Amino acid sequence: MSQMQYPCANCGANIEFAPGTDVLKCPYCGAETKLAPTGRHIREHSYASFAGLPRKPIATLAPHVFTCKGCGAVTQSDRISDRCQFCGAPLVADVSPGDQVVPEAVLPFAIDRSALRTALKEWTSSRWFAPNGLKKVTAAESSHSTYLPHWTYDARTVSQYRGERGDHYWVTETYTENGETKTRQVQRTRWRSASGVVARDFDDVLIAGTTKVAPKHLDKLEPWPLLDAEPYRPEYLAGHETLRYDVEPESALETAKSRMAPAIDRDCRADIGGDEQRVHQVSTQYNDLTFKLMLLPVWIACYLHAGKTYNILVNARTGEVAGERPYSAWKIAAAVIAALVLVTAVVILIAMNRN
Repeated sequence: MSQMQYPCANCGANIEFAPGTDVLKCPYCGAETKLAPTGRHIREHSYASFAGLPRKPIATLAPHVFTCKGCGAVTQSDRISDRCQFCGAPLVADVSPGDQVVPEAVLPFAIDRSALRTALKEWTSSRWFAPNGLKKVTAAESSHSTYLPHWTYDARTVSQYRGERGDHYWVTETYTENGETKTRQVQRTRWRSASGVVARDFDDVLIAGTTKVAPKHLDKLEPWPLLDAEPYRPEYLAGHETLRYDVEPESALETAKSRMAPAIDRDCRADIGGDEQRVHQVSTQYNDLTFKLMLLPVWIACYLHAGKTYNILVNARTGEVAGERPYSAWKIAAAVIAALVLVTAVVILIAMNRN
């Protein structure tokens, strides 16, 4: 397997992609190399054509073997890009079509370590009941920049449905209360069968292509500015980790369909009309189904507390922060005591005023 490293034209060290720029920058002498346009465009790939190709499951593929041109060390990794375990030089695998799907697009890093510190500081300062040690993550020194694989799906859907339409009407009901006969208006619903066809186009339904990051945290990092994505080129990966996908596109497609389902259901109900709706069956045809693999940038910070590691993720385009955090028992106890003291003081003041 071939690989890529980018030597500095000035000092010979390996240069890295600088977040928020269009240059590769040397971390030692500061020399910059501007990324020249490639003329490539992001393409959507026909899922029907892809489904007919021979391909091995990603889990059966061997890890990438990197040979560092700096120190000569040989390392293995299932990542598309990594760092040499011995000298820290950036390593990027030369992925090509074959057994695995090649990335089509990348959303380059825009937030550097300085902006990362700011985002983490704002996030930790708002965690009132977190231990004071949580603020250590603002140093961001142990944080690492990682591209996470995601699938996107486009489809023109046509859905046939069967259901019922419910229209409200009112009837006068007679009842007896305390020996007195009274009347009241009662709502009823008249149901009748309904069926029809609805259509909706979906664009870039985003599904995580990795199981190594908790979906609940990834979901909180949305929305992503996908329109800012660039055609894939390995230079964007230099100096950053890149996970190889472990969610197969077939599995991700089923997840994408489940994400489309609520919108289709709303369309069916709107088409049925009335005051209430029941949808019994929906049969959806997915036309012009296309997909692509893209890489999204995330800073991952770790925090160790009481023997447990907590992960904090930062969207490296928007600065949105998501993750886990521990709770400080003494801060919670102090807050409870303060609340009790306040309540007691209020009770005493009320009693004194009454007397």
